[in-house]
Amino acid sequence: MAAAPAPSHLTSKIPRVGFVSLGCPKATVDSERILTCLRAEGYLISPSYADSDLVIVNTCGFIDSAIAESLETIGEALTENGKVIVTGCLGAKGDIVRQMHPSVLAVTGPQATEAVMEAIHKHLPKRHDPYMDLVPPQGIKLTPGHYAYLKISEGCNHKCTFCIIPSMRGTLVSRPAGDVLQEARNLVEAGVKELLVISQDTSAYGVDIGHRTGFWQGRPVRTRITELAKALGELGIWVRLHYVYPYPHVDELIPLMAEGKLLPYLDIPFQHASQRILKLMKRPANSENILARIRAWRSICPDIAIRSTFIVGFPGETESEFNELLGFLTDAQLDRVGAFTYSPVEGATANHLPDHIPSELQRERLALFMQHQETISRQRLAARIGKVLRVLVDSIDEHGMAITRSYADAPEIDGLVYIEQGQLLKAGDQVDVQIVNTDTHDMWGEQITTTR
Repeated sequence: MAAAPAPSHLTSKIPRVGFVSLGCPKATVDSERILTCLRAEGYLISPSYADSDLVIVNTCGFIDSAIAESLETIGEALTENGKVIVTGCLGAKGDIVRQMHPSVLAVTGPQATEAVMEAIHKHLPKRHDPYMDLVPPQGIKLTPGHYAYLKISEGCNHKCTFCIIPSMRGTLVSRPAGDVLQEARNLVEAGVKELLVISQDTSAYGVDIGHRTGFWQGRPVRTRITELAKALGELGIWVRLHYVYPYPHVDELIPLMAEGKLLPYLDIPFQHASQRILKLMKRPANSENILARIRAWRSICPDIAIRSTFIVGFPGETESEFNELLGFLTDAQLDRVGAFTYSPVEGATANHLPDHIPSELQRERLALFMQHQETISRQRLAARIGKVLRVLVDSIDEHGMAITRSYADAPEIDGLVYIEQGQLLKAGDQVDVQIVNTDTHDMWGEQITTTR
């Protein structure tokens, strides 16, 4: 649960709100906005069910396991506290929450800060902003102080057959470039060393408003990912791009990475390599073209790290098409890869496709897929032994080991770089290290220099 401190002499008889945040980074940003409003209105954020006057659960509803976790968490909050407001993606999926937990106080969908606050006001006294001066300009963050998620748009215009995100979060709505850049500036001034740019479709930023030109600090900035990335790159910190669909204009970002304006890191959800499967998925990609572009990207920026995700066992996937996917991994030599087996999601059109793959065969293919990629990952990481990398310190463990990340490692999803004898370091420090050892996912380094 999230917690934010308050002066002890102000805590008597002030309503306390518990908060549980589930799901992806986009949901985390939604949670941060609600928490910021709560503190701005004078509510306390409680770290426990027992001390809360009510509890908010921000849910995920993307796949079955996420739905189960959300429903279980709601049930736990009801058992431990009894007064629960539900928000997030699961709240957008019809009456599933009310059917399972009819006693919840209110249910809203994602990005529904105003509706959540209205529900709170029905059950707790409305405050009069006594803590407004305690809320920093960038708002409350659930991430560590040295990195933050920067959401540039909401929703998605794609009609991927396995996905129901548009039905939960709506079509693409891009934030004004000036607002995004001002939030980024506030975060930098608050000490953030790394911005993780997120959305449902980062490459499509500004498409919904015709890439309208906005203004920031008196100068025009086009609402387009290339121009936004250039402006973010001027802030002098790490800028990492997530959820980048491989549209042609993504090629424009690679020189910015080669110049050091952006981290040389691309998170691109390829999902598959077979043209037939990609067509069934309604994905905007061509595997042969992608391989050619990856080669071109690496010729411009040799150090670029490419992360992707894939679905194994999509309906109708043949043995030959699965082997084509393994061949793509061999050819692409991706740095970081995640995968999961296809599972039906209520409301997804892929549910009606023929020839669903048996679960046992799906698991077998997933195991082969991950084994294949692990060999590639070990080899690519081993090639870094002896090289010097700049890393960002996330934490120091009880043994004095510094837990850090390189430009190739996004928090919570990629690998780590471990530095022994890191007692003199602290979270947020940037360190030059020489890599001395690697395994399938992580690296170990010896400290060379430190910057604050």
